[in-house]
Amino acid sequence: MISVRGLEKVYVSGGRPLPVLRGIDLDIADGEMVAVVGPSGSGKTTLLGLLAGLDQPTSGSVRVDGTELFELDEDARARFRARNVGFVFQSFHLLPALTALDNVRVPLELLGEGGAQGEARARALLERVGLGERTDHYPSQLSGGEQQRVAVARAFVGRPRILFADEPTGNLDRATGERIVTLLEELNREAETTLVLVTHDLDLAARAARTIRLADGALVR
Repeated sequence: MISVRGLEKVYVSGGRPLPVLRGIDLDIADGEMVAVVGPSGSGKTTLLGLLAGLDQPTSGSVRVDGTELFELDEDARARFRARNVGFVFQSFHLLPALTALDNVRVPLELLGEGGAQGEARARALLERVGLGERTDHYPSQLSGGEQQRVAVARAFVGRPRILFADEPTGNLDRATGERIVTLLEELNREAETTLVLVTHDLDLAARAARTIRLADGALVR
């Protein structure tokens, strides 16, 4: 599903090059759940952004489901993400002026699937994540764990081939985080989605089929 070769990312700070990723080679199978771990500043989030085509590498290639991401222009990459990729972030990224239901429907609207059938799909996913009674609530009326469950439903509503999760439990207490991870695992199995998870939590990483460890921008295991 994902094939990475020679991936490098270098920023410039104070007129000097600052390497963040150094020659990453990596393959992730269709349907695999992979955790990316490493100390702060090791390049985890940068790697995730490049795998999703959210940023441009300095060099190297990322092929996702047979498509070379960086042979596409920015608009084509955005269309590819809309069709194939879901995201869950540490800080939820819900739109405060929209209800839980409308937040989940956003990806469908972008795909032109926001009609009655799309609404039914969004309602079914909110029911699946235990928020069937909270569809008309706004983010400010939901707890952190409930907001993250809305974000999980939003990530899956477009039936993505790949889900990227960046510290999805980072803003949650341990018990709530456990429930979110269990939910991600269950939905991932049901949808047969490839899941790439960045985390600093080694207990969470141990639940993945494989752990990728980064240090100083290099793949060390």
